[in-house]
Amino acid sequence: MKILRTILWVLAAFGFLIFAIYNWQPVELTLWQNLVLETKVPVLTMLAFIAGFVPMWAVHRSVVWSQNRRIRALETSLKNNALARQRDTQGPVIPAVDSPVEKHGTKPVETAEPFSPTDYGTDGSGK
Repeated sequence: MKILRTILWVLAAFGFLIFAIYNWQPVELTLWQNLVLETKVPVLTMLAFIAGFVPMWAVHRSVVWSQNRRIRALETSLKNNALARQRDTQGPVIPAVDSPVEKHGTKPVETAEPFSPTDYGTDGSGK
């Protein structure tokens, strides 16, 4: 599709070049009562083309931008919904509580109460 668009732009540029060669004549354009613009016909034609093309191009780009934003938002919403459904269908995950000591057939070691400062023979003052 891009090659077709490129071919059309090249043909349009070639057509404009031929038009400019055969119509290179000065033209007086009266803007206000005492303000006159003297220019060539191809320059005036190019300015008229740009004046009509740029606003429509800007509208097109803004529509494409807003549609891309909507598509990204919808895709994100769809992905979030799919992930939520996947979590719901898997059910709750309960972690296994296997200690390595019980796997080898020995009993776990009982731990004693933590030491207090009086067990070290001090009164807790650190002396």
